[in-house]
Amino acid sequence: MRVISQWVLLLFAAGAFAEETTTGANEASTRQAIERSLPLITSSALKTIDQKRCFTCHHEALPSLVFAEASDRGFTVEPGAMAALNAHTAKFLKIGKSLYEEGRGQGGKVDLAGYALWSLDIGNWPADDVTTAVTGYILGKDKGHWTRSNNRPPMEASAFTTTYLALYALDAYGTDGQQQAIANRQAAVKEWLENAEPKDTEDRVFRLRMLPYLEVNRAQIDRAQRDLLAQQRPDGGWAQTANLESDAYATGTALTALAETGFATNSEAYRQGLAFLLETQQADGSWRVKTRSRPIQDHFESGFPHGKDQFISCTATCWATLALIHSL
Repeated sequence: MRVISQWVLLLFAAGAFAEETTTGANEASTRQAIERSLPLITSSALKTIDQKRCFTCHHEALPSLVFAEASDRGFTVEPGAMAALNAHTAKFLKIGKSLYEEGRGQGGKVDLAGYALWSLDIGNWPADDVTTAVTGYILGKDKGHWTRSNNRPPMEASAFTTTYLALYALDAYGTDGQQQAIANRQAAVKEWLENAEPKDTEDRVFRLRMLPYLEVNRAQIDRAQRDLLAQQRPDGGWAQTANLESDAYATGTALTALAETGFATNSEAYRQGLAFLLETQQADGSWRVKTRSRPIQDHFESGFPHGKDQFISCTATCWATLALIHSL
């Protein structure tokens, strides 16, 4: 059993997850919102892997998370969608196997490797020589914590995000022979976190997400939750940075991180966040978020709306959908 699984079981034993009391009306609205977004996420993800050889975090990793959670909660997910994403992700990593063994990696470096292994793990992909090459590459990058791989906000511009992705990947696919090196890196990350100051919502979200992998006590997780909650806006949402307005990406990531670390999803703060998401979902099932990143690949139409903003909007729609699913 992996470290994170043991930690979640301990939270249940300690009663950290409050019993939910969502009203029928709220639950109906939430289910309707999820049922509007799922077909759009699915069609766009499948269209992307038909067009692109490369793995994409926004159209493979995040849809994989949505499909897994939606299936667990009884929503209808297109048969074969998860398997198709897994196969495409595994094929891309296999193409780059020698690059990982040489310590060079692919495209988005540790961020891409981490998101790819997250996606495969969610789809129950078995460990093999390719995943071992990728975890070996991750262990060989940086010293102590992991530095950001790129500067493409919000997904690839935070050392907290990169470090979380590395910890997750190593927990999911680390081999027996890598365990001492993994333990050494976990200890180094704990030391780094003692003085690391999060500067925006992305930092706070992924600081909170990584804590269960570091065997910290509940009080430390509670403090990180309170810090994230303090950034909630009067409209119920979260903004990516202090000078931006609330949006579905920041709100979805914040709510999901809170839910997955034991915060009660029937609390007033969570309900206000859900209300923001329900109010801002568009009729086609999407949430629109403006991109802040310079494109590094040729634009292509994924079937997701919003033109040049479609990649971050797809990611935001996935996170928003996950936050809604967690409330049920």
